[in-house]
Amino acid sequence: MLSETSTALCFVFILLVPLAGAGLALINTGLGRSRSAAHSMMTSLIVIAIAAVVYFGCGFSWQGFVGRPAHFVAIGHAGWNWIAAEPFFMRGLALDGSPASLTVVLQLFSVGLAALIPVGAGADRWRLGAICASTALLAGLTYPLFAHWVWGGGWLAQLGTNYGLGRGFVDAGGSSTIQVVGGLTALSIAWILRPRRGKYSAQGMPAAIPAHNIVFVIFGCVLGLVGWLGLNSAGALLFAGVGVERVVLIAVNTILAAASGGLTAAMVTRLRFGKPDASLTANGWMGGLVASSAGCAFVKPAVAVIVGSVAGGLVIFAIEWLEFKLKVDDPAGAISVHSVGGIWGVLAVGIFAQIPGENAGQLLAQIVGVAALVGFVLPMTYGLNWLLNSFHQQRVAVDGERQGMDLHELGAEAYPEFVTHSEEFIPR
Repeated sequence: MLSETSTALCFVFILLVPLAGAGLALINTGLGRSRSAAHSMMTSLIVIAIAAVVYFGCGFSWQGFVGRPAHFVAIGHAGWNWIAAEPFFMRGLALDGSPASLTVVLQLFSVGLAALIPVGAGADRWRLGAICASTALLAGLTYPLFAHWVWGGGWLAQLGTNYGLGRGFVDAGGSSTIQVVGGLTALSIAWILRPRRGKYSAQGMPAAIPAHNIVFVIFGCVLGLVGWLGLNSAGALLFAGVGVERVVLIAVNTILAAASGGLTAAMVTRLRFGKPDASLTANGWMGGLVASSAGCAFVKPAVAVIVGSVAGGLVIFAIEWLEFKLKVDDPAGAISVHSVGGIWGVLAVGIFAQIPGENAGQLLAQIVGVAALVGFVLPMTYGLNWLLNSFHQQRVAVDGERQGMDLHELGAEAYPEFVTHSEEFIPR
């Protein structure tokens, strides 16, 4: 149980988390096209709302909380916890400031944060109705199932008890449960939707479709930092079992990881292109935040700088690799920032973290978690969205994409008094 001071402080941290969602919404919008800006912001609001309602209805039923009812499977001499067994609509859960009730509040925000990530990858071509249906699948099944394995006392958390692998899979702030799950869903959506019109020439070379408002993007990074301070702190208090005295360390590590990620991205782009790239620097900043979450309470500040720097560099090269090699059109860089940055953050726990207790085998526990993400969550989220696409076409019609998502789906532009970008600069 948390003390009264810890409970109050945790609740304040949770209330900062929506700022991370606001930051992601601005980043997704700013990196997209001007004629889809209103659609992107409207979509972000709807996604957060649907995610919260669906999680309330059935998501918590599958995620649960440590020590509460769950389904076990006996393998060998151990019982493996696979899924929670809570009533629907949170019936029977006392919202009284207990750790379980605080977890519910945090998860209502966190699941929306995960659902915002695919919006960036599907920008300029993903239909609003399809986004709503995909969000319901993420919030009602994919997210709570993996979150139970990590935060609800599930089998990944049991790797320490059942197999002696450190403390089991550790993720204090959601590098895996929020970021990688959202990033792998973004990859699935980008594959299903295919690239935007004019993104690739007949020879397969990508065209640069510039961000329409880099000011939104940079401001989104600042909001993201504040939101991540709350997310990492609240997650560490609720899921990692740390005391309030670690909050300052968590804040320092989060800030340093973001700063080093952004600086690394700026330096890499300066060396490669002659000038620093603002959008890629923002992606590096966010990559540092994503990577910081898993081990924010268990690494020293110097290590946080290393974790953020590596994340910032990885994100830059992952964006290029996806765009040039795999022909994946991801306007916001969401796949690289959240999947690649999140996986690195998870592995960094096993490499650098100093967790109280037995640490032998911790890296292997983290690798098992990554394998579960790539081997189970990715096929699952792709399969669910592929089935959805079979019944309800996810990509907007050609005329709608040419016209712009604002006019086509909302009937009004975000910037009615200004001329929005045409396609004249994009090769046919």
